[in-house]
Amino acid sequence: MSRIDLGREHQLAHAFVRLADTLVSGFDLVELFDDLIRTLVEIFDLSAAGLMMMDNAGKLRLVASSSERSRLVELLELQADQGPCLDAFGSGALVAVEGDHEQAQRWPALSRLLREAELGAAYGLPMRLREDTIGAVNLFHRPGETVATGDLVTAQALADVATIATLQARASRASVQLAEQLQAALNSRVTIEQAKGVLAERGKVDMQAAFDRLRGFARSHNLRLTEVAEAVAKGRLDAAEVLTG
Repeated sequence: MSRIDLGREHQLAHAFVRLADTLVSGFDLVELFDDLIRTLVEIFDLSAAGLMMMDNAGKLRLVASSSERSRLVELLELQADQGPCLDAFGSGALVAVEGDHEQAQRWPALSRLLREAELGAAYGLPMRLREDTIGAVNLFHRPGETVATGDLVTAQALADVATIATLQARASRASVQLAEQLQAALNSRVTIEQAKGVLAERGKVDMQAAFDRLRGFARSHNLRLTEVAEAVAKGRLDAAEVLTG
């Protein structure tokens, strides 16, 4: 095995450990999902990734994205009611649509947006355990590049770990409590977006940089991302402290 292969094997090993460790150390769903998509982008050298979860009404909502660019595309995917995440969620199976022509035929309202965002091959990974599908993951590559079949299998395995952990951690509680936890994660995303806006305005930085500062502050101070975001959004934590912290 080459040195490069060994490096990626180590990355994958650490990724699986981090996913499990997130649960043991407090089970913050938002943190878990954010870590999953960033891990996927890093390990498989993707252009972007995002994660959508089902809310109490059975509708998909965006809860994590690797960049502002992918966040906008995924929100438009929800508005257009078509795309890899929706297909994977609806079918419970992995979706791979790699060519421009195939994307234009399958997702006419979305394909142009993918080109404008300089995104190429698109993939959807269901977050499913047996009959329970709770969400889906979007993967986007650069134009002209595709994800190898073996890598898709590994990416699905990482998504499966997050799915199993989410469901298993709540197995001893009533299903309505799981729904409440997932809904809380969705609602937390709104607070995070508010905090990003505060930091972006105060620090004169873009939204991606604002999120990186928010996430970095939470990790360096051993706090939950949602706790820091709420404190910033409500003015309990000075934005300047987060921007420099």
